Amino acid sequence: MVQKTIKELIDKAVESLSLEKVDFVVEHPESFLHGEYSTNVAMVIAKSTKANPLEVAEKIAVVLQQAQGNLLKQVEKIEVAKPGFINFFLENSFFESELRKILEQGEEYGKSDSLKGQKIIVEYTNQNPFKEFHIGHLMPNSIGEAIARLAAFNGAEVKRAAYQSDIGLHVAKAIAYKIYKQVVWNSAEEVARSYVSGGALYEDDLDFKELVTKTNKLVYEKTDENINSAYEEGRRLTLDKFEEVYKKLGSKFDFYFFESTTGEFGKVIVHKHMDVFEESDGAIVFHGENFDPQLHTRVFMNKAGLPTYEAKDLGLAKLKYDVYPYDASIIVTANEQSEYFKVILRAMHEIFPELSEKTKHVSHGMLRLPTGKMSSRTGDVITAEVLISELKVKALKKIEESDRGIEDKERLSEEIAVGAIKYSILKQSPGKDIIFDLDKSLSFEGDSGPYLQYTFARCISLLEKAKEAGITSQFEAEFPSEVYEVERYIYRFPEIVERAQIEMSPSYLVTYIVELAAMFNKFYAENKIIDIADKKSSKRVAITEAVSQILQNSLILLGISAPRKM
Repeated sequence: MVQKTIKELIDKAVESLSLEKVDFVVEHPESFLHGEYSTNVAMVIAKSTKANPLEVAEKIAVVLQQAQGNLLKQVEKIEVAKPGFINFFLENSFFESELRKILEQGEEYGKSDSLKGQKIIVEYTNQNPFKEFHIGHLMPNSIGEAIARLAAFNGAEVKRAAYQSDIGLHVAKAIAYKIYKQVVWNSAEEVARSYVSGGALYEDDLDFKELVTKTNKLVYEKTDENINSAYEEGRRLTLDKFEEVYKKLGSKFDFYFFESTTGEFGKVIVHKHMDVFEESDGAIVFHGENFDPQLHTRVFMNKAGLPTYEAKDLGLAKLKYDVYPYDASIIVTANEQSEYFKVILRAMHEIFPELSEKTKHVSHGMLRLPTGKMSSRTGDVITAEVLISELKVKALKKIEESDRGIEDKERLSEEIAVGAIKYSILKQSPGKDIIFDLDKSLSFEGDSGPYLQYTFARCISLLEKAKEAGITSQFEAEFPSEVYEVERYIYRFPEIVERAQIEMSPSYLVTYIVELAAMFNKFYAENKIIDIADKKSSKRVAITEAVSQILQNSLILLGISAPRKM
């Protein structure tokens, strides 16, 4: 990529001038008037050495200009601008060659082998059996799926994993309530309602609380046939429901890990490493502050001798590696677990140092509706399916009002609904909370998933009309050299994809394609794309095809459908 070449040449120029080696950026300036790339290297050096940034920039620019004829063939000119920027303007021929590349490579455009040979496992969603798949689970699902796709696009072998809590008090409350009230379960929703009702009763009824405690122990021991049967039934119903939701969201997991397995393994690990852990008031704990003053103490085995979440996560790391020897393990969870994972990773470092080095925790904010935070414990939740259904109804109404001859309106309305949700989540950097606005999320006018889908569908419609008119995107000898603004933007796609992958932040890609869509729609408004009498029409069709390809590639990476007609 040109950006990398420029950065490498700047490094060499700085070294040849015996200037201080510093960290600097090569980025796109806000205005095309300042070129395609700009660097702050001179200002960073000047700040450190108390030199004049313009003078430093001039020196570096001279060296770069000398290399321009051989190594920077794609750069037309290099300019220095106040207070010390060095700006790079690309040759018009570069944009034409990149346009050709997009049309030739199609779905392969933007792919890289930067992660070739790497095995990466991405753990995300992690919703629990016996509970409902609520809208909060849409956050890790959307982010985790996008991170997995970005890694694969950059050459990695990627496996997806879900880690689910199929034991514990929430399971015991649901089963105990079923037995206590003689409830019949015919659906996942009924299982989840038993959990909610059992949770409420647990707080007020001492007899029921005692039953839950007993049930919890028997679930672990697996010695009671009635409880075993209820357990298997509730687990099956809820897991089957989760698969239905995964299908709607476009996720398919390669591995499923359950606490019922990781717990026992974690227990063994803790007892084998008592040099790392300590007994404390009947429990076994890890004193994180002994290793890092910013960490805290966490319990790995409780007083009853049962493994806690901490021990289970320790066991999970090794179990994941045993089934898939990964080079990197990415775990996507809510912000509220950030401090928790710092302690887990430190304990892991003492026991499995090589695995702790391979593990990366990506945290995300909360997804809320304007009504506020939800709680699965109290039943104050909105399920993912309910939210998708509400959006489908609204999307279907828009489709019917447009009367564009859509055949499968049900399918399209679901694609729009899911796209609206994923866009709203992925447009923010992973750590931020999101207030989800149903109506704004379905807007066809900018800053929404449907806007991107609609722009892609518009491109496809134009290409079909161009084909009917006999206008192709083939490059000809007299192809006009004029460079449109949108051309000066589409070539950035590969570097945006790489940055989104490196920083594990799909928001970079979302920001890019929203701006690309806006530029294309402006281009469409200002130019007649299809005109047999205009020699420029072939190039405009080529640009349309290139934009459609980048939009399609981007939407796929984000896990959003790219409908060809809207």
